[in-house]
Amino acid sequence: MKLERISWSEAGPPNETELRRRLAADGFDAMVWSDSPNRTYAPHRHDHHESLWCIRGAITFHIDGRDYRLGPGDRLMLPRDTLHGATAGPDGATYLIGER
Repeated sequence: MKLERISWSEAGPPNETELRRRLAADGFDAMVWSDSPNRTYAPHRHDHHESLWCIRGAITFHIDGRDYRLGPGDRLMLPRDTLHGATAGPDGATYLIGER
């Protein structure tokens, strides 16, 4: 897996049930997560690959001096052991976290 931000390009807003199905098809176990407005996460790593898919609001991931902003429907592919932090947007964020 490579670090990659994938923009939402489909008609209409993202649907949580459909995104869960897609994550499962890609081999990810998924859970929904919500952050309050402006919630921050200090830099950390995971021992698994993640696919983060924004459903509502916005969240920005901070990786190696770059920012990766996710809005509704946008997806971030985060390889295992990638040092990253994050900041939820002013309206918070709800997203799926897929792990494999």
